[in-house]
Amino acid sequence: MIVSLLLIGGIRESARVNAIMVILKIIVIILFIVVGVFYIRPENYHPFLPHGFKGVVSGAAVAFYAYIGFDAVSTAAEEVKQPQRNVPIGIIGSLLIATALYIALSAVLVGIVKYTKLNVADPVAYALHFIHQDWVSGIVSLGAVIGMTTVLIVFLYGGTRLVFAISRDGLLPQLFSRLNPKTHAPAVNTWVFGIVGSIFACIIPIDKITELVNIGTLFAFAMVSIGIVFLRQNPAFKDLDSAFKVPLYPVLPIVSFILCITLMLELKAFTWIAFFVWLLIGLCVYFSYGYRHSVVRLRYQKDQPK
Repeated sequence: MIVSLLLIGGIRESARVNAIMVILKIIVIILFIVVGVFYIRPENYHPFLPHGFKGVVSGAAVAFYAYIGFDAVSTAAEEVKQPQRNVPIGIIGSLLIATALYIALSAVLVGIVKYTKLNVADPVAYALHFIHQDWVSGIVSLGAVIGMTTVLIVFLYGGTRLVFAISRDGLLPQLFSRLNPKTHAPAVNTWVFGIVGSIFACIIPIDKITELVNIGTLFAFAMVSIGIVFLRQNPAFKDLDSAFKVPLYPVLPIVSFILCITLMLELKAFTWIAFFVWLLIGLCVYFSYGYRHSVVRLRYQKDQPK
């Protein structure tokens, strides 16, 4: 709820706070890598793929959670100076930096402690306790709290901007696209996100939340990927001016769609059941309200020859 209040204060203020916390988080990650690299035991890397390639794919389906948030940059396109230049740089640049840090941290972590002992809530802090570097462990634990706070900021920001855009296009009530006159932030849907997120955090175990977020995001990415193929063929959209062009069309969107579905198939049965329930609720909202109020659909019908 505090994060919701921060976001209502305006994008500049929340971005400034987020930037400070991200810098602290990166410093903590680098500190762990620098300290831990001297305690790596090469025998901990054997076997390198204990569960084979199948294990890699299954792990990727869960670890995908760590890569959610880069897409939030695209939801900020309307609030960015020179979006054609800065949005791709923001997405690709942050993805490359974070990926490099993830790989380095993971390599050091499993080099310090055998992977079989890392099924704990705080593996990095545990590894530092394991090598008797308790002073670093306290700093890393604080960094983890800061890191989770930055994730909350990005998730809440991205979600509220998506709902804002969807509401503005008529697929949800206009109430969700109303802006605070002073800060120009979508206040109503920010509070709704904060309240709903707080309730879910209280009643749903973290492992279930992780998989539910993963399957929902993977499905959204899959639909966006395959949707590009159909939109490029649609005469109503294919000739519109576009600020962004997908490279290697249509190969890249199709490959993206296939990979997203592949990762979804690795998730548990419970996750799929919850996903279909949630999807059914969304479809009910769409056909009972969104379909009839869609600005794009109404404009498209209006432009069609009689």
